[in-house]
Amino acid sequence: MWANAIAAGARGLTGASVQWLNCRPEPRQRVYFANHTSHLDFVVLWSVLPKELRPLVRPVAAKDYWDSGIRKRLAVKVFNAVLVERQPHGEDAGHAARMDSARHSLATLLQGLGQTYSLIVFPEGTRGSGEVVGTFKSGIYHLWRQRPDVQFVPVYLANLNRVLPKGEVLPVPVISRVVFGAPLQLAPHETKESFLTKAHKAIEELSAL
Repeated sequence: MWANAIAAGARGLTGASVQWLNCRPEPRQRVYFANHTSHLDFVVLWSVLPKELRPLVRPVAAKDYWDSGIRKRLAVKVFNAVLVERQPHGEDAGHAARMDSARHSLATLLQGLGQTYSLIVFPEGTRGSGEVVGTFKSGIYHLWRQRPDVQFVPVYLANLNRVLPKGEVLPVPVISRVVFGAPLQLAPHETKESFLTKAHKAIEELSAL
C-alpha cells in the first residue's frame, strides 16, 4: 500500500514522463545505472517502473543519509533499498582504507543483487549539478566483472535537480523525464576504462535526446 502511494505521489509531484528506447521492462536481473542530481532520483526511477517489477528492483543509497528515522523506514520497509557506506575521501583517507571500503561496498551490492533482484545505482557516487554527467567511479565496473550475466541498462533523469535542488528540503513541482536506453553491449574481457567510457557515453547520449 505504502509503496503504491509513494510511487503515485512521486510521479504526480514530478510529472515524470517515461521513455523506453531499444529496451523494454522485463522481469530479468538488471542494473539500472543513472545520473545523480537529487535525493528524489531513486524514488522517481523506481516509481516509473511497472508495478509488478518494483518489488524486484532495489535502489542503492547512501547509508549515512537513509539510515535513520523515517528515511530508514522508507528505504528499508518500502523500497527494500541496499544501503552502502560512502567511500572515505580526503587527506585522512589512506589507500588501504579506500580499498577496504570499496570491497565492502561491492560485497554489499552483490549480496543485495543475489539471484533474484535488480539494482538502481548512481555511478557518479554523489549528486551533480544536473548540467553535465560527472565522472563514473569504478564500482559499477567491478560489479559487472562479478556478475556479467546481469544486464546493465542506462537511465537518464532530467530536471530532478530542479524538483529538489541540492540543499533544499521542500520539493518544487517541475516536469521531469526518465529515459531508459539500450542495455550495454560489452565484450567478455572489457577493460575498466572501456566499460566506464561506454557506460558514461550511454547516459550522455540519452541526455541529448
